[in-house]
Amino acid sequence: MKVCNSIKEFKDFRLSRYQKENSLGFVPTMGALHAGHLSLVQKALSENDHVAVSIFVNPIQFNKTSDLTAYPRTLKSDLRMLEEVMGLDDVVFTPENGEMYPEPIQTQYDFGELANVMEGEHRPGHFNGVGIVVNRLFRIVEPDSAYFGEKDFQQVAIIRRLIEIESLAVKIVPCPILREPGGLALSSRNLRLTRTDRKNASNIFKILQNTRKKISSGQDINSLSVEIRESLNKLPDFAVEYVTFADENKLQPILQLNNLAIEKSNIRCFIAVTVGNVRLIDNLSMY
Repeated sequence: MKVCNSIKEFKDFRLSRYQKENSLGFVPTMGALHAGHLSLVQKALSENDHVAVSIFVNPIQFNKTSDLTAYPRTLKSDLRMLEEVMGLDDVVFTPENGEMYPEPIQTQYDFGELANVMEGEHRPGHFNGVGIVVNRLFRIVEPDSAYFGEKDFQQVAIIRRLIEIESLAVKIVPCPILREPGGLALSSRNLRLTRTDRKNASNIFKILQNTRKKISSGQDINSLSVEIRESLNKLPDFAVEYVTFADENKLQPILQLNNLAIEKSNIRCFIAVTVGNVRLIDNLSMY
């Protein structure tokens, strides 16, 4: 595989190696790679002639400087992991901040109601930063398809909206959440969890699974939200940020079921919780 640090180097490699008829799959990452990332790469490899992976810790999507500073950076091990699965004509793009943002950033996206809830509400500016970097990466890489994990379910919806706003010809491929044996959703942030916190964090998925059983039996959403908060907040060093039942398409909160079958089939529960000093998110379809 080829590692490119600059836009020019990447574009020159793409031009010299890829034919117009070749398909290119793209996996954008912020590094600290794990099995979840590799599953995206492997899916992209199975569906395309070539694959590009980017590793760039995007500073403008962090609403807290401390979170940006603490984000794991493991480039050497990331490249070793990718080398084991990628081919000679596949490419990894590893730009520095100045390469991605040579000029002051002024873009302001309007993602509408998709960005006003959950992550958008609790992380001001986050999705605008995501939109800016993904748009720039898409225009540099020019992929046919791009692969994203559903742990960031709301982000996938935002990027689909970005495709419409920017009129980009990129197919977005959402991929299922991969989990540790205990159920904790794979995340680069898990590296920052203590052993005890990691074990306790597996309760997030267990609670989501139990919630799915209860909602199927007709239990009220409001009472379930209270139960989830109480169950998580009882765990050591846990602090719930939000628990939201939302429609999978518009991501708007659902407060009651109203016995609508079409509504029920699209309900997903979203959770954000701080464990120690590590913020984790997870979600699960309720049907």
